[in-house]
Amino acid sequence: MNTYTIDLSLRPTTFDLWHVCLAGTAALLALILIVVLVSVLLGMRRCKSAAPAVVAVAPQPEIKIVEKIVEVEKIVQAPTPEPVVLKETTPDAALQLLSLLQKEARFIDFIKEDVSAFSDAEIGAAARVVHQGCSKAVSEHFTLAPVSNDPEGNRVTLNKGFDAASFRLTGNIVGEAPFTGTLVHKGWQVTELRLPKLTEGHNAKIVAPAEVEL
Repeated sequence: MNTYTIDLSLRPTTFDLWHVCLAGTAALLALILIVVLVSVLLGMRRCKSAAPAVVAVAPQPEIKIVEKIVEVEKIVQAPTPEPVVLKETTPDAALQLLSLLQKEARFIDFIKEDVSAFSDAEIGAAARVVHQGCSKAVSEHFTLAPVSNDPEGNRVTLNKGFDAASFRLTGNIVGEAPFTGTLVHKGWQVTELRLPKLTEGHNAKIVAPAEVEL
C-alpha cells in the first residue's frame, strides 16, 4: 500500500494558467461570500428597525366591585310618655268648706261622736239636724247640677272620646267605645262656687274654734 505525504510548508515554484484560474476562482468565491454575508447583515438590521417594538404589558388585575348588603336592625324606642303634671292646690278651700259644715251642721261633732251608745231614734234625730245644716251650707256656697240629664235606670250610650272624668264605667268592661249600659247614678258637678274671702293672716286650720262661755 502506497503512502502519500503532503508537505504543507512547500510553496509552488511555478504558476501556470491553471493555477492562475484556480486562485482567481477562490478569490471570486471569497468575495461573493463576503458580499452575501454583508447583505444578510444589512437585511437583518433593516428588519429590526422596521419591526414595531413589542412591549410586554403585564396583565392588569380585574377589579370586581362587590356590593355588600348589610342588614341593620333599627331599634325604635317607644315614645317616652309625657310626665303627668299634678296640679298643686292649697288646703285653704277644703278647710274653709269643713269649717262651714261645722258651723251650719255641727258636722265634725257628729262624725266624731261615738253613736254606739245611742238608739236608732236618737241617731236619726241628730242626723236630721246635720242633714239640714249641711244642705244649707252647700246650697249657700255651691250651685250643683247633674252630670247626666238622663233619668237613673235608663240605657245610655257613651261614644268614643267620652269624658272619663264625668262618667265612671263599672261592671264588665270589654273592648272600646261606644259603650252602652244602665245609668246607675246621674252624678253631680259644681257650676258655681261662692266661698267667702279670707282675711290676711287667717288660720284656715282652725275649722271650729273652742267655745268659752263667760
